[in-house]
Amino acid sequence: MTKKHVLGIDIGGSGIKGAPVDLQAGQFATDRERVDTPEDSTPEAVAELVAEVAKTFKGEVDSKAPVGVAVPAVVHHGVVRTAANIDPSWIGTDAEALFRTVLDRPVIVVNDADAAGAAEMHYGAGRGSDGVVLVTTLGTGIGTALFLGGELLPNTELGHVELDGHDAETRAANSAREREELSWEEWAERLQRYYGHLEDLFWPDLVIVGGGVSKKAEKYLPHLHLRAPIIPAELRNDAGIIGAAWLASHHR
Repeated sequence: MTKKHVLGIDIGGSGIKGAPVDLQAGQFATDRERVDTPEDSTPEAVAELVAEVAKTFKGEVDSKAPVGVAVPAVVHHGVVRTAANIDPSWIGTDAEALFRTVLDRPVIVVNDADAAGAAEMHYGAGRGSDGVVLVTTLGTGIGTALFLGGELLPNTELGHVELDGHDAETRAANSAREREELSWEEWAERLQRYYGHLEDLFWPDLVIVGGGVSKKAEKYLPHLHLRAPIIPAELRNDAGIIGAAWLASHHR
């Protein structure tokens, strides 16, 4: 392996995934490794499994490059400030210090939606886009990443804007579609309201829709009518790992 291979790890509610990333090609250098997220997903329990995943690739990545770790939380200067789909004990945890200790190397911890957004901007659907780009992930909740001229504004958390008296993701996330058994057209009406609201606030030049449901984009995106183009993400489930590695390698 060469120095362009950087380890990216994506911590989710159900799985912890990692792979060396070829930053020139924007793809995995080898097959990824996955372990189940423990039911008791405390920082210490998760860190132990992150170390297990990292050991799989010992000798296959640049030992001097920082590891990029994406977590489903707001991360402010390496400290976790919220907890979605992980144990509440993460709040206030210095995650970068924790992972540095278990991995014995530099670590950069980032929000998972920011990681996915960075991957799409540099290697996927947003590649070459300038201006304001909004990347969203539709899943259990709604993750967002906002870019201006290719630069990330971290931790935007726009899935939690109040809309019609509700936290927006409780009405417009893919989990709401499944829970309420909405048709694609009914769900699209909620997405129209959500994206229309964000469009009025930020006036994006491009909107990218990610998350697992992006592979069925033809069922709902044609029902949306925005000023900006709205298109499906390209990297899908690989985006978190690739983006975490990219952000770690470009950390300032």
